[in-house]
Amino acid sequence: MKFPSPVSVQWIAALINAKPEGNINGSVTGINEIHRVEPGDIVFVDHPKYYAKCINSPATCIIINSITDFPEHKTLLVTEQPFEAYLTIVRHFRPYLPAVKAISDAALVGEGTIVAPGAVIGNHVTIGNGCIIHPNVTILDHCVIGNNVVIQAGTVIGSDAFYYNSKKNREVWYKKMESCGRVVIEDDVEIGAGCTVDRGVTNDTLIGRGTKIDNMVHIGHDTIIGENCLLAAQVGIAGGVEIGNGVTLWGQVGVSKTLTIGDDVTVLAQSGVRGSLEKGRIYFGTPAEDAGIKKRELVWIKRIPEIWKKVMRNSDGQ
Repeated sequence: MKFPSPVSVQWIAALINAKPEGNINGSVTGINEIHRVEPGDIVFVDHPKYYAKCINSPATCIIINSITDFPEHKTLLVTEQPFEAYLTIVRHFRPYLPAVKAISDAALVGEGTIVAPGAVIGNHVTIGNGCIIHPNVTILDHCVIGNNVVIQAGTVIGSDAFYYNSKKNREVWYKKMESCGRVVIEDDVEIGAGCTVDRGVTNDTLIGRGTKIDNMVHIGHDTIIGENCLLAAQVGIAGGVEIGNGVTLWGQVGVSKTLTIGDDVTVLAQSGVRGSLEKGRIYFGTPAEDAGIKKRELVWIKRIPEIWKKVMRNSDGQ
């Protein structure tokens, strides 16, 4: 999430009641989690295992629960509860605003766009020209929809990320990491009925231009889908996935988190993707592997009973 304008690290320190160390005269432009952090961002860390990763990331400012070695040009904001500090910042810059009407007065809807009865358009949503938003579609706060986009009935754009801060030494193990990111849908995208697209935790979930999505598809937080992709019914994509251009995922494909699928990949139906896939190939199976190899394996598996009978006959004959 980018702030409306840069703010000083001293102001942030006062907001979250933290002690600044290092470059205390600097400023920050936003807050991000480690997977998407950029120069100017704040990131938080509350476990020594991840100190080095956060401190050596592009982040300008690190909210941390203990002082450790760090480059002098960066800023540490030291506080006992970095996660609570993160929540304080998110709630300040992106407070929850309840919907009071079907189309928010703070939404911008382009020329020629049709919003059907029962649709809900949230606060600070932007929708381009020539779109069709079918009945009972929900587009939640701060999402951005391009031109000539079609969203079929019952789809939800911008629901919160399924993302939790977990600690087993407290009464409630899983605490919601409140989402302040967006969903950005580029021009000429079509999304089927009953789909769900989660907003980024702190950044954007992106669906690239010309991509077509069938019914009952789920796209997790911070996922980036390239241009001209095709996603068939009941595809499920976890958070932080990067999908290239021209990718086809056939029905009921499941994609695990934080992996990369290269350009022009095809994954055949009911496959499970648990690792990154090289571009320009066809994959099948669980785990998804080269389709040609996987199909030959299935042929040999079917022949196992026949081979076993031959082995047993030969053994009895001896």
